[in-house]
Amino acid sequence: MNLDFDTKVFEKEKIRIGDMDEYVVRGGRHLFPLLPKAFEGIKQIGVLGRSSQGPAQAQNLRDSLAGTDIKVKVGLRANSASIPHAEAVGFTQANGTLGEMFDVIAESDLVLLLIADGAQAQNYKEILAAIRPGATLGLSHGFLLGYLKSIGETFPPDINVIAVCPKGMGPSVRRLYEQGKEVNGAGINSSFAIDQDINGQATDYALGWSVALGSPWTFQTTLESEYKSDIFGERGILLGAVHGIVESLYRWFISHGQSREEAFTNSVESITGPISQMISKNGILAVYESLDAEGQETFRRTYSAAYHPAFEILMEIYTEVASGNEIRSVIEGNNRNKRYPMGKIDGTEMWQVGVDVRAHRQPDQTPINPVTAGIYIATMMAQVDLLKEHGHPYSEIANESIIEAVDSLNPYMHYKGVAYMIDNCSTTARLGARKWAARFDYILSQQAFTALDQNAQVDEELVENFMTNNIHQVLATCAEMRPSVDIALVG
Repeated sequence: MNLDFDTKVFEKEKIRIGDMDEYVVRGGRHLFPLLPKAFEGIKQIGVLGRSSQGPAQAQNLRDSLAGTDIKVKVGLRANSASIPHAEAVGFTQANGTLGEMFDVIAESDLVLLLIADGAQAQNYKEILAAIRPGATLGLSHGFLLGYLKSIGETFPPDINVIAVCPKGMGPSVRRLYEQGKEVNGAGINSSFAIDQDINGQATDYALGWSVALGSPWTFQTTLESEYKSDIFGERGILLGAVHGIVESLYRWFISHGQSREEAFTNSVESITGPISQMISKNGILAVYESLDAEGQETFRRTYSAAYHPAFEILMEIYTEVASGNEIRSVIEGNNRNKRYPMGKIDGTEMWQVGVDVRAHRQPDQTPINPVTAGIYIATMMAQVDLLKEHGHPYSEIANESIIEAVDSLNPYMHYKGVAYMIDNCSTTARLGARKWAARFDYILSQQAFTALDQNAQVDEELVENFMTNNIHQVLATCAEMRPSVDIALVG
Protein backbone atom coordinates (compact mmCIF):
# COMPACT_ATOMS: atom_id res chain seq x y z
CA MET A 1 0.00 0.00 0.00
CA ASN A 2 1.43 3.40 -1.03
CA LEU A 3 1.08 5.61 2.03
CA ASP A 4 1.83 8.93 0.35
CA PHE A 5 -0.42 11.53 -1.22
CA ASP A 6 -0.31 15.00 -2.75
CA THR A 7 -2.25 17.97 -1.42
CA LYS A 8 -2.34 21.49 -2.83
CA VAL A 9 -3.95 22.98 0.27
CA PHE A 10 -2.76 21.34 3.48
CA GLU A 11 0.67 20.54 4.87
CA LYS A 12 1.40 16.86 5.24
CA GLU A 13 3.83 15.46 7.80
CA LYS A 14 5.92 12.31 7.58
CA ILE A 15 5.94 10.08 10.62
CA ARG A 16 7.97 6.95 11.26
CA ILE A 17 5.57 4.35 12.56
CA GLY A 18 6.72 0.80 13.18
CA ASP A 19 9.07 0.02 10.32
CA MET A 20 7.24 2.22 7.80
CA ASP A 21 6.91 5.87 6.85
CA GLU A 22 3.39 7.26 6.70
CA TYR A 23 2.08 10.75 5.96
CA VAL A 24 -0.58 12.53 7.98
CA VAL A 25 -2.30 15.91 8.09
CA ARG A 26 -2.58 17.69 11.43
CA GLY A 27 -5.96 19.39 11.87
CA GLY A 28 -7.10 22.35 13.93
CA ARG A 29 -9.44 25.30 13.75
CA HIS A 30 -6.69 27.53 12.42
CA LEU A 31 -7.10 25.58 9.14
CA PHE A 32 -10.77 26.44 8.69
CA PRO A 33 -9.95 29.48 6.47
CA LEU A 34 -8.38 27.00 4.00
CA LEU A 35 -11.61 25.05 3.59
CA PRO A 36 -13.01 27.08 0.66
CA LYS A 37 -9.80 26.36 -1.24
CA ALA A 38 -9.93 22.68 -0.34
CA PHE A 39 -13.56 22.53 -1.51
CA GLU A 40 -12.92 24.55 -4.68
CA GLY A 41 -15.82 24.04 -7.09
CA ILE A 42 -18.16 22.76 -4.37
CA LYS A 43 -21.16 24.95 -3.61
CA GLN A 44 -23.28 22.45 -1.71
CA ILE A 45 -22.47 19.49 0.51
CA GLY A 46 -25.41 17.14 0.91
CA VAL A 47 -25.44 15.03 4.05
CA LEU A 48 -27.72 12.01 3.85
CA GLY A 49 -28.84 10.12 6.93
CA ARG A 50 -29.62 10.77 10.57
CA SER A 51 -28.11 7.67 12.17
CA SER A 52 -24.83 7.71 14.11
CA GLN A 53 -22.60 9.81 11.85
CA GLY A 54 -25.11 11.95 9.93
CA PRO A 55 -26.21 14.42 12.63
CA ALA A 56 -22.68 14.96 13.94
CA GLN A 57 -21.06 15.45 10.54
CA ALA A 58 -23.77 17.77 9.25
CA GLN A 59 -23.46 20.04 12.28
CA ASN A 60 -19.66 20.01 12.32
CA LEU A 61 -19.43 20.82 8.62
CA ARG A 62 -22.01 23.60 8.90
CA ASP A 63 -20.20 25.17 11.85
CA SER A 64 -16.76 24.90 10.23
CA LEU A 65 -17.99 26.41 6.95
CA ALA A 66 -19.92 29.26 8.55
CA GLY A 67 -19.20 32.51 6.74
CA THR A 68 -18.35 30.82 3.44
CA ASP A 69 -20.60 30.39 0.40
CA ILE A 70 -20.64 26.60 0.81
CA LYS A 71 -24.03 25.30 1.94
CA VAL A 72 -24.47 22.17 4.03
CA LYS A 73 -27.87 20.62 3.37
CA VAL A 74 -29.39 17.56 5.03
CA GLY A 75 -31.27 15.10 2.82
CA LEU A 76 -33.98 12.89 4.33
CA ARG A 77 -36.81 10.81 3.04
CA ALA A 78 -40.16 12.58 2.83
CA ASN A 79 -42.03 12.16 6.12
CA SER A 80 -38.89 10.77 7.81
CA ALA A 81 -39.17 10.51 11.59
CA SER A 82 -35.77 12.25 11.74
CA ILE A 83 -37.04 15.53 10.30
CA PRO A 84 -37.94 17.04 13.72
CA HIS A 85 -34.47 16.14 15.02
CA ALA A 86 -32.81 17.87 12.06
CA GLU A 87 -35.02 20.92 12.52
CA ALA A 88 -34.18 21.07 16.22
CA VAL A 89 -30.52 21.72 15.38
CA GLY A 90 -31.25 24.27 12.66
CA PHE A 91 -31.62 22.29 9.42
CA THR A 92 -34.99 23.38 8.03
CA GLN A 93 -36.77 23.62 4.71
CA ALA A 94 -37.47 27.27 5.44
CA ASN A 95 -33.78 28.21 5.49
CA GLY A 96 -32.91 25.91 2.59
CA THR A 97 -30.78 23.45 4.56
CA LEU A 98 -33.20 20.49 4.62
CA GLY A 99 -34.68 18.67 1.67
CA GLU A 100 -35.88 15.38 0.26
CA MET A 101 -33.00 12.90 -0.01
CA PHE A 102 -32.92 12.38 -3.77
CA ASP A 103 -33.41 16.08 -4.48
CA VAL A 104 -30.41 16.84 -2.25
CA ILE A 105 -28.34 14.17 -4.02
CA ALA A 106 -29.12 15.61 -7.44
CA GLU A 107 -28.28 19.21 -6.51
CA SER A 108 -25.15 18.61 -4.38
CA ASP A 109 -21.54 18.74 -5.56
CA LEU A 110 -20.37 16.56 -2.66
CA VAL A 111 -22.80 13.87 -1.48
CA LEU A 112 -22.01 12.34 1.92
CA LEU A 113 -23.81 9.00 2.04
CA LEU A 114 -24.23 8.36 5.77
CA ILE A 115 -27.40 6.29 5.75
CA ALA A 116 -27.44 2.83 7.34
CA ASP A 117 -25.44 0.11 5.58
CA GLY A 118 -28.51 -1.96 4.86
CA ALA A 119 -30.23 1.04 3.28
CA GLN A 120 -27.15 1.68 1.13
CA ALA A 121 -27.28 -1.87 -0.19
CA GLN A 122 -31.02 -1.64 -0.80
CA ASN A 123 -30.99 1.76 -2.54
CA TYR A 124 -27.54 2.03 -4.14
CA LYS A 125 -28.81 1.94 -7.73
CA GLU A 126 -31.16 4.89 -7.26
CA ILE A 127 -28.59 6.80 -5.19
CA LEU A 128 -25.75 6.40 -7.68
CA ALA A 129 -28.06 7.23 -10.58
CA ALA A 130 -29.05 10.50 -8.90
CA ILE A 131 -25.48 11.76 -8.45
CA ARG A 132 -24.51 14.21 -11.19
CA PRO A 133 -21.56 13.29 -13.42
CA GLY A 134 -18.51 15.13 -12.11
CA ALA A 135 -19.81 15.25 -8.55
CA THR A 136 -18.21 13.51 -5.58
CA LEU A 137 -19.55 10.67 -3.48
CA GLY A 138 -18.31 10.68 0.10
CA LEU A 139 -18.47 7.68 2.43
CA SER A 140 -17.57 7.25 6.08
CA HIS A 141 -17.38 3.50 5.85
CA GLY A 142 -16.32 1.16 3.05
CA PHE A 143 -19.38 -1.08 3.42
CA LEU A 144 -20.85 -0.04 0.07
CA LEU A 145 -17.62 -0.89 -1.77
CA GLY A 146 -17.57 -4.28 -0.08
CA TYR A 147 -21.19 -4.87 -1.03
CA LEU A 148 -20.63 -3.85 -4.65
CA LYS A 149 -17.60 -6.15 -4.87
CA SER A 150 -19.66 -9.02 -3.45
CA ILE A 151 -22.24 -8.66 -6.25
CA GLY A 152 -19.76 -7.87 -9.03
CA GLU A 153 -20.63 -4.19 -9.49
CA THR A 154 -18.64 -0.95 -9.32
CA PHE A 155 -19.11 2.78 -8.76
CA PRO A 156 -20.01 4.90 -11.82
CA PRO A 157 -16.76 5.93 -13.54
CA ASP A 158 -17.73 9.60 -13.92
CA ILE A 159 -17.71 10.60 -10.23
CA ASN A 160 -15.09 11.02 -7.53
CA VAL A 161 -15.37 8.47 -4.73
CA ILE A 162 -13.73 9.44 -1.45
CA ALA A 163 -13.99 8.45 2.18
CA VAL A 164 -13.39 10.11 5.54
CA CYS A 165 -13.85 7.65 8.37
CA PRO A 166 -13.88 9.05 11.93
CA LYS A 167 -12.43 6.62 14.44
CA GLY A 168 -15.37 6.91 16.79
CA MET A 169 -19.14 6.96 16.77
CA GLY A 170 -21.11 10.03 15.76
CA PRO A 171 -21.84 11.40 19.24
CA SER A 172 -18.09 11.34 19.95
CA VAL A 173 -17.43 13.23 16.70
CA ARG A 174 -19.83 15.99 17.72
CA ARG A 175 -18.99 16.12 21.41
CA LEU A 176 -15.24 16.45 20.95
CA TYR A 177 -15.76 18.99 18.16
CA GLU A 178 -17.75 21.11 20.60
CA GLN A 179 -15.03 20.73 23.19
CA GLY A 180 -12.60 21.88 20.52
CA LYS A 181 -14.22 25.31 20.56
CA GLU A 182 -12.41 25.79 23.85
CA VAL A 183 -9.39 23.54 23.30
CA ASN A 184 -8.01 23.50 19.76
CA GLY A 185 -7.18 19.96 18.67
CA ALA A 186 -10.09 18.26 20.41
CA GLY A 187 -11.74 15.91 17.96
CA ILE A 188 -11.83 12.36 16.62
CA ASN A 189 -9.03 11.18 14.32
CA SER A 190 -10.07 10.09 10.84
CA SER A 191 -8.69 7.98 8.05
CA PHE A 192 -9.23 9.03 4.45
CA ALA A 193 -9.25 7.11 1.19
CA ILE A 194 -9.46 7.99 -2.49
CA ASP A 195 -11.16 5.31 -4.54
CA GLN A 196 -11.78 7.37 -7.70
CA ASP A 197 -10.33 10.78 -8.63
CA ILE A 198 -11.65 12.14 -11.92
CA ASN A 199 -10.63 15.80 -11.54
CA GLY A 200 -7.44 15.74 -9.47
CA GLN A 201 -9.17 17.35 -6.48
CA ALA A 202 -10.41 14.30 -4.61
CA THR A 203 -7.58 14.28 -2.05
CA ASP A 204 -8.12 17.89 -1.03
CA TYR A 205 -11.88 17.33 -0.87
CA ALA A 206 -11.29 14.45 1.55
CA LEU A 207 -8.74 16.33 3.66
CA GLY A 208 -10.99 19.39 3.79
CA TRP A 209 -13.88 17.22 4.90
CA SER A 210 -11.77 15.67 7.68
CA VAL A 211 -10.43 19.03 8.88
CA ALA A 212 -13.96 20.43 8.89
CA LEU A 213 -15.12 17.53 11.07
CA GLY A 214 -12.51 18.59 13.62
CA SER A 215 -10.17 15.64 13.15
CA PRO A 216 -6.89 16.48 14.91
CA TRP A 217 -5.05 13.98 12.69
CA THR A 218 -5.94 12.44 9.34
CA PHE A 219 -4.12 9.39 8.00
CA GLN A 220 -4.36 7.53 4.71
CA THR A 221 -5.81 4.15 3.88
CA THR A 222 -7.76 2.56 1.03
CA LEU A 223 -11.49 2.04 0.98
CA GLU A 224 -11.04 -1.72 0.80
CA SER A 225 -8.58 -1.79 3.69
CA GLU A 226 -10.91 0.44 5.72
CA TYR A 227 -14.02 -1.67 5.37
CA LYS A 228 -12.13 -4.86 6.12
CA SER A 229 -10.46 -3.47 9.25
CA ASP A 230 -13.58 -1.60 10.38
CA ILE A 231 -16.15 -4.37 10.02
CA PHE A 232 -13.61 -6.82 11.42
CA GLY A 233 -12.74 -4.51 14.32
CA GLU A 234 -16.38 -4.06 15.34
CA ARG A 235 -16.72 -7.81 15.63
CA GLY A 236 -13.37 -8.00 17.40
CA ILE A 237 -11.97 -6.01 20.29
CA LEU A 238 -14.09 -2.88 19.72
CA LEU A 239 -17.47 -4.49 20.44
CA GLY A 240 -18.03 -8.20 19.87
CA ALA A 241 -14.93 -9.49 21.62
CA VAL A 242 -15.17 -7.18 24.62
CA HIS A 243 -18.79 -8.20 25.07
CA GLY A 244 -17.90 -11.90 25.01
CA ILE A 245 -14.89 -11.32 27.26
CA VAL A 246 -16.81 -9.62 30.04
CA GLU A 247 -19.70 -12.08 29.94
CA SER A 248 -17.32 -15.02 30.34
CA LEU A 249 -15.19 -13.27 32.96
CA TYR A 250 -18.26 -12.41 35.05
CA ARG A 251 -19.30 -16.05 35.26
CA TRP A 252 -15.74 -17.22 35.91
CA PHE A 253 -15.22 -14.81 38.78
CA ILE A 254 -18.53 -15.87 40.37
CA SER A 255 -17.52 -19.53 39.99
CA HIS A 256 -14.39 -18.66 41.97
CA GLY A 257 -16.31 -17.25 44.91
CA GLN A 258 -16.79 -13.58 44.09
CA SER A 259 -20.06 -11.77 44.67
CA ARG A 260 -22.00 -10.54 41.65
CA GLU A 261 -20.88 -6.97 42.38
CA GLU A 262 -17.24 -8.01 42.73
CA ALA A 263 -17.43 -10.03 39.52
CA PHE A 264 -18.86 -7.09 37.59
CA THR A 265 -16.25 -4.73 39.01
CA ASN A 266 -13.36 -7.08 38.22
CA SER A 267 -14.58 -7.72 34.67
CA VAL A 268 -16.49 -4.84 33.09
CA GLU A 269 -15.38 -2.00 35.34
CA SER A 270 -11.74 -3.04 35.22
CA ILE A 271 -11.65 -3.01 31.39
CA THR A 272 -13.69 0.11 30.71
CA GLY A 273 -12.13 2.02 33.61
CA PRO A 274 -8.47 1.73 34.69
CA ILE A 275 -7.25 -0.66 31.97
CA SER A 276 -8.58 1.54 29.14
CA GLN A 277 -7.44 4.73 30.83
CA MET A 278 -3.92 3.40 31.32
CA ILE A 279 -3.64 2.17 27.73
CA SER A 280 -4.92 5.53 26.49
CA LYS A 281 -2.42 7.59 28.46
CA ASN A 282 0.59 5.28 28.88
CA GLY A 283 0.32 2.36 26.45
CA ILE A 284 -0.40 -1.35 26.70
CA LEU A 285 2.80 -2.35 28.48
CA ALA A 286 1.99 0.11 31.27
CA VAL A 287 -0.91 -2.13 32.32
CA TYR A 288 1.44 -5.07 32.84
CA GLU A 289 4.06 -2.92 34.54
CA SER A 290 1.48 -1.55 37.00
CA LEU A 291 0.93 -5.03 38.49
CA ASP A 292 2.89 -6.47 41.40
CA ALA A 293 5.01 -9.61 40.92
CA GLU A 294 2.12 -11.99 41.64
CA GLY A 295 -0.17 -10.01 39.34
CA GLN A 296 2.38 -10.06 36.54
CA GLU A 297 2.70 -13.84 36.81
CA THR A 298 -1.10 -14.18 36.66
CA PHE A 299 -1.20 -11.83 33.66
CA ARG A 300 1.46 -13.89 31.85
CA ARG A 301 -0.39 -17.17 32.44
CA THR A 302 -3.70 -15.64 31.39
CA TYR A 303 -2.23 -14.00 28.29
CA SER A 304 -0.71 -17.36 27.32
CA ALA A 305 -4.04 -19.12 27.78
CA ALA A 306 -6.16 -16.58 25.87
CA TYR A 307 -4.07 -15.40 22.90
CA HIS A 308 -4.47 -18.38 20.57
CA PRO A 309 -8.19 -19.01 21.23
CA ALA A 310 -8.85 -15.32 20.53
CA PHE A 311 -6.67 -15.41 17.40
CA GLU A 312 -8.63 -18.41 16.11
CA ILE A 313 -11.96 -16.56 16.23
CA LEU A 314 -10.41 -13.38 14.82
CA MET A 315 -9.01 -15.35 11.87
CA GLU A 316 -12.49 -16.62 11.12
CA ILE A 317 -13.99 -13.13 11.36
CA TYR A 318 -11.40 -11.64 9.01
CA THR A 319 -11.95 -14.38 6.45
CA GLU A 320 -15.71 -13.87 6.62
CA VAL A 321 -15.32 -10.11 6.12
CA ALA A 322 -12.76 -10.38 3.31
CA SER A 323 -14.83 -12.98 1.43
CA GLY A 324 -17.98 -10.84 1.55
CA ASN A 325 -19.82 -13.40 3.70
CA GLU A 326 -20.11 -11.04 6.65
CA ILE A 327 -21.51 -8.27 4.44
CA ARG A 328 -24.09 -10.67 3.05
CA SER A 329 -24.86 -11.70 6.63
CA VAL A 330 -25.60 -8.06 7.50
CA ILE A 331 -27.99 -7.75 4.55
CA GLU A 332 -29.80 -10.92 5.59
CA GLY A 333 -29.82 -9.74 9.20
CA ASN A 334 -31.53 -6.52 8.18
CA ASN A 335 -34.15 -8.57 6.35
CA ARG A 336 -34.75 -10.79 9.40
CA ASN A 337 -35.09 -7.75 11.62
CA LYS A 338 -38.17 -6.69 9.69
CA ARG A 339 -39.88 -9.71 11.23
CA TYR A 340 -37.91 -10.02 14.45
CA PRO A 341 -36.38 -6.69 15.52
CA MET A 342 -33.28 -6.89 17.68
CA GLY A 343 -34.09 -6.88 21.37
CA LYS A 344 -32.05 -5.27 24.11
CA ILE A 345 -29.28 -7.25 25.76
CA ASP A 346 -29.12 -5.41 29.08
CA GLY A 347 -31.96 -7.21 30.87
CA THR A 348 -29.92 -10.15 32.18
CA GLU A 349 -28.62 -10.40 35.72
CA MET A 350 -25.12 -9.24 34.88
CA TRP A 351 -26.18 -5.95 33.33
CA GLN A 352 -28.73 -5.25 36.03
CA VAL A 353 -25.97 -5.73 38.61
CA GLY A 354 -23.96 -3.22 36.60
CA VAL A 355 -26.60 -0.54 37.04
CA ASP A 356 -26.16 -0.72 40.81
CA VAL A 357 -22.35 -0.95 40.61
CA ARG A 358 -22.13 2.20 38.47
CA ALA A 359 -24.51 4.02 40.81
CA HIS A 360 -22.16 3.38 43.76
CA ARG A 361 -18.89 3.52 41.83
CA GLN A 362 -15.73 4.58 43.62
CA PRO A 363 -13.32 5.05 40.68
CA ASP A 364 -10.13 5.05 42.71
CA GLN A 365 -11.03 1.64 44.10
CA THR A 366 -11.61 -0.12 40.77
CA PRO A 367 -8.73 -2.58 40.33
CA ILE A 368 -6.73 -3.60 37.31
CA ASN A 369 -7.51 -7.27 37.64
CA PRO A 370 -4.59 -9.30 36.19
CA VAL A 371 -6.83 -12.05 34.78
CA THR A 372 -9.07 -9.49 33.10
CA ALA A 373 -6.07 -7.56 31.81
CA GLY A 374 -4.51 -10.75 30.45
CA ILE A 375 -7.66 -11.82 28.59
CA TYR A 376 -8.43 -8.36 27.20
CA ILE A 377 -4.88 -7.50 26.12
CA ALA A 378 -4.29 -10.96 24.62
CA THR A 379 -7.35 -10.45 22.42
CA MET A 380 -6.28 -6.92 21.52
CA MET A 381 -2.79 -8.10 20.58
CA ALA A 382 -4.18 -11.02 18.57
CA GLN A 383 -6.20 -8.50 16.56
CA VAL A 384 -3.16 -6.29 16.07
CA ASP A 385 -1.02 -9.21 14.90
CA LEU A 386 -3.67 -10.52 12.51
CA LEU A 387 -4.11 -7.13 10.84
CA LYS A 388 -0.33 -6.89 10.50
CA GLU A 389 -0.31 -10.29 8.78
CA HIS A 390 -2.85 -8.96 6.26
CA GLY A 391 -0.80 -5.87 5.40
CA HIS A 392 -2.86 -3.11 7.00
CA PRO A 393 -0.94 0.13 7.73
CA TYR A 394 0.16 0.65 11.31
CA SER A 395 -1.83 3.84 11.76
CA GLU A 396 -5.00 1.98 10.81
CA ILE A 397 -4.16 -0.97 13.06
CA ALA A 398 -3.50 1.25 16.07
CA ASN A 399 -6.66 3.29 15.56
CA GLU A 400 -9.02 0.41 14.72
CA SER A 401 -7.75 -1.96 17.41
CA ILE A 402 -6.64 0.26 20.30
CA ILE A 403 -7.26 4.00 20.10
CA GLU A 404 -10.90 3.81 19.03
CA ALA A 405 -11.51 1.32 21.84
CA VAL A 406 -9.88 3.19 24.71
CA ASP A 407 -10.56 6.79 23.65
CA SER A 408 -14.03 6.59 22.08
CA LEU A 409 -16.01 3.42 22.72
CA ASN A 410 -14.85 2.25 26.13
CA PRO A 411 -15.51 5.62 27.82
CA TYR A 412 -19.15 5.30 26.74
CA MET A 413 -19.17 1.70 27.95
CA HIS A 414 -17.84 2.90 31.30
CA TYR A 415 -20.51 5.59 31.42
CA LYS A 416 -23.53 3.37 30.79
CA GLY A 417 -22.29 -0.18 30.24
CA VAL A 418 -21.04 -2.45 27.46
CA ALA A 419 -24.60 -3.57 26.71
CA TYR A 420 -25.73 0.04 26.31
CA MET A 421 -22.85 0.74 23.94
CA ILE A 422 -23.64 -2.24 21.73
CA ASP A 423 -27.36 -1.49 21.68
CA ASN A 424 -26.67 2.07 20.49
CA CYS A 425 -24.24 1.40 17.64
CA SER A 426 -25.04 1.03 13.95
CA THR A 427 -27.12 -1.94 12.84
CA THR A 428 -24.06 -3.43 11.15
CA ALA A 429 -22.06 -3.19 14.37
CA ARG A 430 -24.93 -4.50 16.52
CA LEU A 431 -25.48 -7.50 14.29
CA GLY A 432 -21.78 -8.33 14.26
CA ALA A 433 -21.27 -7.83 17.99
CA ARG A 434 -24.21 -10.08 18.85
CA LYS A 435 -23.13 -12.76 16.39
CA TRP A 436 -19.47 -12.97 17.43
CA ALA A 437 -19.61 -12.12 21.15
CA ALA A 438 -20.98 -15.58 21.84
CA ARG A 439 -18.10 -17.16 19.94
CA PHE A 440 -15.52 -15.32 22.05
CA ASP A 441 -17.45 -16.17 25.22
CA TYR A 442 -17.60 -19.85 24.28
CA ILE A 443 -13.99 -20.35 23.22
CA LEU A 444 -12.59 -18.48 26.23
CA SER A 445 -14.78 -20.52 28.58
CA GLN A 446 -13.83 -23.75 26.80
CA GLN A 447 -10.11 -23.16 26.43
CA ALA A 448 -8.63 -20.13 28.22
CA PHE A 449 -10.39 -20.47 31.59
CA THR A 450 -10.01 -24.24 31.54
CA ALA A 451 -6.27 -23.79 31.06
CA LEU A 452 -6.13 -21.31 33.93
CA ASP A 453 -8.03 -23.65 36.23
CA GLN A 454 -5.60 -26.43 35.32
CA ASN A 455 -2.68 -24.14 36.20
CA ALA A 456 -1.32 -24.04 32.64
CA GLN A 457 2.18 -22.64 32.39
CA VAL A 458 3.40 -19.44 30.78
CA ASP A 459 4.25 -19.57 27.07
CA GLU A 460 7.51 -17.64 27.38
CA GLU A 461 7.97 -17.12 23.63
CA LEU A 462 4.44 -15.77 23.25
CA VAL A 463 4.88 -13.36 26.16
CA GLU A 464 8.26 -12.23 24.83
CA ASN A 465 6.63 -11.50 21.46
CA PHE A 466 4.10 -9.37 23.34
CA MET A 467 6.79 -7.48 25.24
CA THR A 468 8.82 -6.68 22.12
CA ASN A 469 5.96 -6.15 19.65
CA ASN A 470 6.50 -3.03 17.56
CA ILE A 471 2.89 -1.99 18.16
CA HIS A 472 4.17 -0.42 21.39
CA GLN A 473 6.34 2.03 19.45
CA VAL A 474 3.48 2.57 17.01
CA LEU A 475 1.12 3.34 19.85
CA ALA A 476 3.61 5.74 21.42
CA THR A 477 3.74 7.65 18.13
CA CYS A 478 -0.04 7.54 17.76
CA ALA A 479 -0.47 8.66 21.37
CA GLU A 480 0.82 12.04 20.25
CA MET A 481 -2.25 12.14 18.02
CA ARG A 482 -4.88 11.41 20.68
CA PRO A 483 -7.48 14.12 21.35
CA SER A 484 -6.13 17.04 23.34
CA VAL A 485 -8.87 16.50 25.95
CA ASP A 486 -10.80 13.49 27.24
CA ILE A 487 -14.31 13.19 25.88
CA ALA A 488 -16.94 14.78 28.13
CA LEU A 489 -19.75 12.32 28.77
CA VAL A 490 -23.05 13.98 29.56
CA GLY A 491 -26.72 13.17 29.04
